[in-house]
Amino acid sequence: MVETTGGEPADGAAEVLDRPMPDGVRRRVVQIVSDGFGGLTVAELPTQLRQYARFTPTRRAKFAGNAMAAALETDPLFRQRIGERFRETQPELCGALDSGSPPPAADPLDVAAAAYVLRPTGWVKLVTAAGEEAQRADAERADEESRAELERLREELAEARDQTRAETERLRTELESAKREADSLHRKLRSALSDVKRGEAALRKVRGEIESVRAEGQAQVSAAESESRRLKTRLGEAEAALETARRAAREGRSVEDMRVRLLLDTVLDAAQGLRRELALPPLSMRPAETVDAVEPGQMTPKDIAARALSDSDPAVLDQLLALPHAHLVVDGYNVTKTGYPQMPLEKQRLRLLGQLSQLAAQTGAEVTCVFDGAELAAPVLLAPPRGVRVLFSKAGVTADELIRQLVRAEPPGRPVIVASTDREVADGVAKAGARPVASAVLLKRFSRG
Repeated sequence: MVETTGGEPADGAAEVLDRPMPDGVRRRVVQIVSDGFGGLTVAELPTQLRQYARFTPTRRAKFAGNAMAAALETDPLFRQRIGERFRETQPELCGALDSGSPPPAADPLDVAAAAYVLRPTGWVKLVTAAGEEAQRADAERADEESRAELERLREELAEARDQTRAETERLRTELESAKREADSLHRKLRSALSDVKRGEAALRKVRGEIESVRAEGQAQVSAAESESRRLKTRLGEAEAALETARRAAREGRSVEDMRVRLLLDTVLDAAQGLRRELALPPLSMRPAETVDAVEPGQMTPKDIAARALSDSDPAVLDQLLALPHAHLVVDGYNVTKTGYPQMPLEKQRLRLLGQLSQLAAQTGAEVTCVFDGAELAAPVLLAPPRGVRVLFSKAGVTADELIRQLVRAEPPGRPVIVASTDREVADGVAKAGARPVASAVLLKRFSRG
């Protein structure tokens, strides 16, 4: 057989199938392509079929049948490669097609599918003849099935006739019995109708009595509902008045307590200010001073300066926290990033709050720890430890500003200590009357235990 330069047979290439491919032939063609598919590399496959390269032949025939049939029709090179794989698996059938004499014992659908793939001379006739043969076989099979169905229906009809005759006899017997029973029922019905008429008269009388009772009951229910609504309204008004009275009492007591406390703090601050203003000297003479004895030498200012504590000594913090009603305000992140900046923020907070809780328990001082919360997307879920107040600054407010607000909120004269290394914070709280200490001093005090 002579082939063209592209590998396509020259004799059958010009033939064109002028009718749709029979379904049986198409299924066999798809199976041939699916079986030969696996012997090709991905590069040898058409672009639209490469996604099915890893499918099994069964899945490939199921999901890519249309795509493979289209590629076989439009891509001569792909059809030639599939034909070569088919020749390797079916050499006898391919040889017979090439010689122009397909084996008479072969399935016409297989012969037509092979001819469609290999395209020998006269392949269109083979495909058309296979389609006609398949249609003829289908028609014969349908005729056999019709004859068998007709015979079955005849048997069923004969059986149905026998059953109908038996059923007719049974129904006649039942009809005679039903007629006799109907006569008896007619007599009973006439008697029952008479009873029904008497019952209907009694029912009409009872209905009239029921309607009278129902109207009276509805009137009573309406009156009760009206009274219930009135009582509910009065109860709601009484509850609202009681709640208003309770709220007024609570607010009045809270305001009164605040006023008393403010008055007491004012009196105490005024007394302290008056003592500083008058600068009253201490008692000039004590009984012990009348006893003649040798007194020790007095300390000079130089000796006193030598005994003073350094600002970096944690003992300074102990002295400040020992003052009455001392309040320690801690710049949280400033302290943690000074002491342990390598830890995550959450662990920094937990470690600092645990140390502050121990310090509050040891000194009895009020402790407030402030963290910067301006950049937080949501509130931090945190259970403050015992003795420590934890605050986060609001959006648009820094932790430094919140610390200054806390200092300004304290009454003048109360000892307030602010732990922060931030110079701006230290200067600001010092102007407001607080005592700043460096974060390192607080960390040293923690390490001392």
